[in-house]
Amino acid sequence: MKTLNEDRYASPLGELVILADDGRLCYLDFADNARRMEKLLTARYRKFETRPGAPMPGLRARLDGYFGGDWSAFDGLDFDTGGSDFQRLVWRGLRAIRPGARDTYRRLASAIGRPRASRAVGAANARNPLSIVIPCHRVTGADGRLRGYAGGVERQAWLLDHERATPGWRIIDARK
Repeated sequence: MKTLNEDRYASPLGELVILADDGRLCYLDFADNARRMEKLLTARYRKFETRPGAPMPGLRARLDGYFGGDWSAFDGLDFDTGGSDFQRLVWRGLRAIRPGARDTYRRLASAIGRPRASRAVGAANARNPLSIVIPCHRVTGADGRLRGYAGGVERQAWLLDHERATPGWRIIDARK
């Protein structure tokens, strides 16, 4: 059985669950998504347990930075998403979408060199274990409407508005 260190963070959108595996961030999502957490972590580890403890030094400061408008707050963050090669490719593509911008599954599929894989991109997006850090909230429907965000469209709208309202956007290199 895998033991993960667990912490909680009070964000402006509700409590976040933070889990680390051997000092590397492996899960971050809203506490009210407990069923999603169980599903994602069971798929990855089969059996796991959590224990209270600070998962990663400095992570709270990084979250404070993000919610304070510092879009570089997650740069250099040590994390381990697990997932397939394709999922990790999609998640790198998500990190390349600039803060506050919106993209579609189709454009993201093209950007990662898999133009016919928009449904698979959507499926990978849904299995993102690091909400906010891997910004799946920046992907919308083809018509530009907010939909399908695991944290709820109200939170998705808040995150996009927060990112647009704060100056200092920069593009993250997706090849890293």
